[in-house]
Amino acid sequence: MTGDTALWASLPVPALLLDADDTIIESNAAAEAFLNLSSKALIGHPVWDKVMIDAPLEDAFTRARDNRAPLFVNDVDVGSGERAPMQCNIQFAPHQGVAGVMIMMISPREIASRMTQSHNTGKAAKSAIGMAEMLAHEIKNPLAGITGAAQLLSMNLPAQDQEMTDLIVDECRRIVKLLEQVEQFGNLQAPDLQPINLHDVLDQARRSAAVGFGAHMAFVEEYDPSLPHTLADADQLLQVFLNLLKNASEAGAQGGLIRLRTFYDPSLRLRRADGANARLPLQVEIIDDGPGLPPDIAHDVFEPFISGRENGTGLGLALVSKLIGDAGGWISVDSVPGRTVFRVSLPLAAHKKGTN
Repeated sequence: MTGDTALWASLPVPALLLDADDTIIESNAAAEAFLNLSSKALIGHPVWDKVMIDAPLEDAFTRARDNRAPLFVNDVDVGSGERAPMQCNIQFAPHQGVAGVMIMMISPREIASRMTQSHNTGKAAKSAIGMAEMLAHEIKNPLAGITGAAQLLSMNLPAQDQEMTDLIVDECRRIVKLLEQVEQFGNLQAPDLQPINLHDVLDQARRSAAVGFGAHMAFVEEYDPSLPHTLADADQLLQVFLNLLKNASEAGAQGGLIRLRTFYDPSLRLRRADGANARLPLQVEIIDDGPGLPPDIAHDVFEPFISGRENGTGLGLALVSKLIGDAGGWISVDSVPGRTVFRVSLPLAAHKKGTN
């Protein structure tokens, strides 16, 4: 590389520079993180020995080099000996300054789909604000009257007849709880963003889950102890993790497993509304071994009132999406039978002022 070092290092996607013999002569930080290999382990080695691609690309790549033409390959599995394959799009392009040298860029499909999903779900969550303002106050007040009347009636009824009044009270309380969830969409107060240790919040959520709704599950922690602080609202982040753990617990059978994993991914960036690129390198994954999301709602689980459970409100994950979006992060899900992964991506505490 020459004077383009800063530009090369700034590329948000994994990128490799290949010489005329298909040997890696340069790698950026995103490529090292994606392949889970250091620059020392990559540079000087044939690219096809380090980058495992589930497609016969060598001949097409040679033609592209000979013709000094770009090559685009979509939807192929890419990995290395140090990480599992991931579906990606790959782009090859000739280096305009050096004959025979090619640039290889890898775009994980997961990142692209999550970008689109984050944008769409943020809009969906905001659409619930008007509904919250119209419904919450109008319904909660009469419900309080109904609850009080039912409690007064129960005082003068024999024990065998109190079952019906207890049912009225329980159902009113359930509806109030639902309305309070809806109301939170209308909360326009900015989150109190502070430097936070992710593991402290995760531990608090795990302890609460283990003695409550997740008592039937086993929990495994796979934390990166070197993870720096994030910038978030501690109370809201706790609510996010509790909601995700509750969702995982409800999906799991007796003795099921929930894994809590944290790691650093420097390649992840999100374009803000002002056009600036926000880095979201701090990753939290909550993984369960349940049956997976129903295929017909898998792409819409962060939309309000979308639920895979018969009695679900469809508001828990929508609220999670809103809270994460308000904190400048995003959330995604990848689900197949036997493995559902919710990933929360968050910024570094050092980025509070919006710098990169």
